[in-house]
Amino acid sequence: MAVERPVPVKKKRPTLQDIADQVGVTKMTVSRGLRDPDTVSPTLRKRIFEVAEALGYIPNRGPDILSKSISRAIGVLLPSLTNQVFSHIIKGIEKATEPAGYHVMLSHYSYSPGLEERCLASLLSYNVDGVILSDSQHTERTLRMLETAGIPTVEILDTHSVPFHQAVGFDNVAAAYAMVKAMIERGRRHIVYLAVRLDARTLQREKGYRQAIEEHGLTPVTLHNPQPSSYSVGAALMGDVLEKYPETDALFCTNDDVAVGAYFECLRRAVTVPERIAIAGFHGHDVGQVMAPRLASVVTPREAIGERAASELLNRIRGESIRETVIDLGYRIEAGGTL
Repeated sequence: MAVERPVPVKKKRPTLQDIADQVGVTKMTVSRGLRDPDTVSPTLRKRIFEVAEALGYIPNRGPDILSKSISRAIGVLLPSLTNQVFSHIIKGIEKATEPAGYHVMLSHYSYSPGLEERCLASLLSYNVDGVILSDSQHTERTLRMLETAGIPTVEILDTHSVPFHQAVGFDNVAAAYAMVKAMIERGRRHIVYLAVRLDARTLQREKGYRQAIEEHGLTPVTLHNPQPSSYSVGAALMGDVLEKYPETDALFCTNDDVAVGAYFECLRRAVTVPERIAIAGFHGHDVGQVMAPRLASVVTPREAIGERAASELLNRIRGESIRETVIDLGYRIEAGGTL
């Protein structure tokens, strides 16, 4: 016989009046003490916070948002929750928002422009004060919503495209060009580009790869895979390279996950790296930097990008004008031991 379980009942949240009754002051005094502690005496402030903590008081920001049109929250749209790039960016964002008393609202759109559009609509419904966007390509409706909302925006990880308002990141085309040029200068002549998750940044890196290859009179070869980047995808693409392009002597991978997967497939097949095939990735993730040999990679300042993007956004929320439309924090070519 099935056992009936009681339906959970939402409990009544403690209110400002509950705190006021225990402290022995008016509700307005409690509200003022919680919002701006310096406006009440230290003794009263201590008592208000003690009672609020004992009752488990949760502030209700709804009326504040409705009356002032200020949420003290920023929205962050992320294309991936598993990619290490974005965990570093979030860490950087919070380094700027936490001291400023701002809450970060995250929304995940899985590289889908249509889902990004719906996620943005949801964030705007909470009246966020600004938005950090992880892509520079958006639907027409997304652009209209941003225009209508009239709040500051910052796009990250791409300084090559023209931003909606402001961009913080690096030039993916130039970074890819620099890495491939370094491979060519080390004598590599049959370099294949492994491209996964065919978003704008992946395609920009392909553009830089092709520029370097064609400038040196070589033939570009790209293997595309629309799946999310992973070690297994990198291993599978490495297998394709060895079977279809046996003359390949170097791989440039759209990110480190793919490069590490390709490296382990080389180990499995007894293909020596870098003697037989050189391998380079993108972003400089920890896993590649603790490998032996250390993975060659374009090292990007992800945490710094998040912190600078959030700082720029907060400055504009406070009413400051944009001083730099495009802020390029650069990159570094790490040769490692796989070139």
